[in-house]
Amino acid sequence: MTDSVVLDPVDLHLLRLLQNDARTTYRDLAAQVGVAPSTCLDRVTRLRRSGVILGHRLELDPAKLGRGLEALLSVQVRPHRRELVGPFVERIRALPESRTVFHLTGPDDYLVHVAVADMADLQRLVLDEFTAHREVARVETRLIFQQWECGPLLPPVSSAQSP
Repeated sequence: MTDSVVLDPVDLHLLRLLQNDARTTYRDLAAQVGVAPSTCLDRVTRLRRSGVILGHRLELDPAKLGRGLEALLSVQVRPHRRELVGPFVERIRALPESRTVFHLTGPDDYLVHVAVADMADLQRLVLDEFTAHREVARVETRLIFQQWECGPLLPPVSSAQSP
């Protein structure tokens, strides 16, 4: 586990703004935060180098790409051993339907978020790409009706900082 980075209120404001729109220019960021553009650039560069900012992403609408049905697949792998886990994860990550893969504790080993064209495509995916492999003991499917993004991820407020 990596050490957390100390962030001041200006850093937190920059992160909040960038999470809401990563394409915001340094000039606009600086104006909104109240610092010079060069200071803004230095701070964002420091946040990237320290690993707080990991990258930028382009978000696509799965439905507009012909993948209007999304589901969560709970998967048990048996036996749950390292020599099976690595290849399983890489195979699942390589599937064009896979959006996110989580390695879990508890009765299920993985939770896989997938986007498919329709129910027949979901059935094909589960039968041909998951349960067809010997190490997959069980797959449980949950359809996603709707999803919402939540607010920016910021460090927790310590008791010393709270009013």
